Amino acid sequence: MSGRRGGVLCLMGHIGLVALAGAVRGIACLVLAARPRAWHGALGLAVVAGTASGGEPGFPRTVVDDDGRALTLAAPARRIVTIAPNLTEIVADLGALDRLVATVDTSNHPSAARTVPRIGDHQRLDLERLIALRPEVVLVWTHGGTERELEALRRAGLALFKVEPMRLDEVPGAIEKVARLLGLDAVGRGRAAALREALAALRAARPAAAAPVDVFYQVWAEPLMTITDRQLIGDVIALCGGRNVFGALAPLVPQVSTEAVLRARPEAILAAREDGSGGPAARRAPQDRAFAAWRRFADFTPVRRGWLYTLPGDEITRAGPRIVDGARAMCSALDEVRREREARP
Repeated sequence: MSGRRGGVLCLMGHIGLVALAGAVRGIACLVLAARPRAWHGALGLAVVAGTASGGEPGFPRTVVDDDGRALTLAAPARRIVTIAPNLTEIVADLGALDRLVATVDTSNHPSAARTVPRIGDHQRLDLERLIALRPEVVLVWTHGGTERELEALRRAGLALFKVEPMRLDEVPGAIEKVARLLGLDAVGRGRAAALREALAALRAARPAAAAPVDVFYQVWAEPLMTITDRQLIGDVIALCGGRNVFGALAPLVPQVSTEAVLRARPEAILAAREDGSGGPAARRAPQDRAFAAWRRFADFTPVRRGWLYTLPGDEITRAGPRIVDGARAMCSALDEVRREREARP
C-alpha cells in the first residue's frame, strides 16, 4: 500500500533478497522532486531514479547491486554520492568525477577528489546534509560503522547501491556495474578489461612450480590483527604466490597473539603504510615502527632475514582500479623473498 506523509511518498511492500531471519518487510520512501518519479518492483524492490530526458540509449535500465537489490534508472545518474574512497576512485576512473556531489573524508585520490564536499566518514555520516543534496544514487560500502545510518538513508527514500567486491576478480565487475548506472557502458567495459588484463599478467608472472612464501599480513600492531583468505588482501597474497598463515580462520579480520604468529612461522611480514609515503612500491623496512614488536625476536625468520615490508596503504586496501598497483607492490616483495630464499636457503 502507499500513502503520503508531508513531502514524502512512502511505498510499503515486501523487500526480497534480504536474508536475515526469513522474510523482511520494509518501507521505501521516495523524496518527491519537482517532477514525479516512477517506480516499480524488480527482484523485490527497485527505484527509478532520475527523470527521462529525451530517451538515452539503454534507459530505463535495471542494475542489481551486491546485496541483490535492483535499482532501475530512467536516465544516467548525474548526481552521485560515494560512501567509501574506493568508490570515489571507481567514479573518477570512469571520467565522471564531475557527477560526484559529495563523498567521505578519506576520498583523497585522485587529487581532484579532495575538493568534493564531505558528508562524514566510515563511522558517522551527516544524514541531513546528504539528503539535502538530493543524490540520484548513493554508492555504498557497508563495512564500518555506518550500517544504521545507511538504513536511515534508505528509509528516507534515497537510492542506495551497494558495491562491495571481496575478491580481486570481482573488482572489474564492480567498475562495470557503476558504469552502467552512469550510462558509461563502453568506458566501463574498457576500464574493466584493462584491469582484468593487468591482473592476468601478474598471475602469469608467478612460476606455478615455485614454493609459496609463507606470509603474515599485519593489519594492526595493537591489538595484533590480520586478514584471512576470504578478504581481498588474502586474494592478493595468493595471486603473488604467497600462503597466508592465518588464511583459514573464520573472521575476515581476526585478532591473533604474538605467540600464534611465532608458531605459524611466516617467512615474511607485510603491513600497509598509512601515511601515503613511499609511492606505489613495496619498501623493505625492518626498522619501520610497524615492526617494532618483532625486532626482539632475533631468530624469527622475517627479522633474521630482513623480510619485513611495507606496502602502499591505499593501493593494497581499496577495492578499486588501483588494487593492481597494490598487487604489483606485494608481488615484488614476495618475489624478492623467493629469490633470496633460493640463493641462500
